[in-house]
Amino acid sequence: MTSKNPFQLEGNCDCKHIRYRLEAKPLIIHCCHCRWCQRETGSSFALNAVIEASNVTILNTDPEIINTPSQSGRGQQIARCPKCRIAVWSNYPNAGPLVRFIRVGTLENPDAFSPDIHIYASSKQRWVVLDGKVPIVPEFYEIEKVWSRESLERWDALKPMIEEYRAKLAAGK
Repeated sequence: MTSKNPFQLEGNCDCKHIRYRLEAKPLIIHCCHCRWCQRETGSSFALNAVIEASNVTILNTDPEIINTPSQSGRGQQIARCPKCRIAVWSNYPNAGPLVRFIRVGTLENPDAFSPDIHIYASSKQRWVVLDGKVPIVPEFYEIEKVWSRESLERWDALKPMIEEYRAKLAAGK
């Protein structure tokens, strides 16, 4: 069987109980240096491929969703394998379940993506040296100034669904 989609990249947790496929190129790749990401990953940063949930196909088993605190105070949801406990993606409150922050290290080919931007660099580990080949911002950034035209178009298509999600949340539904 051949795919009509030229872009497909698969990933999984350590035990392969959770397997997924990206059906499109991510909107952007963040290398986040915030202290929360450092704590969550037990590393110096988190490398996340930001993509619409509709472009992520779960191939075998749904992950367990864990609500965790966040610096914003609004929390986040981390999708983990119920067996090996590896985090495969997160969902943040602004877009909820509609946007996934895929952990690039869970891809079968994690070398497929390098960062498009380093965020929260003001709290990076001192020994991490950033060469400036990609943008570096002290905190976050304005999406319109950083994302590609294609990613902005996809984001614009997603906005009505995000607004509907937020409205339902505000209404307590």
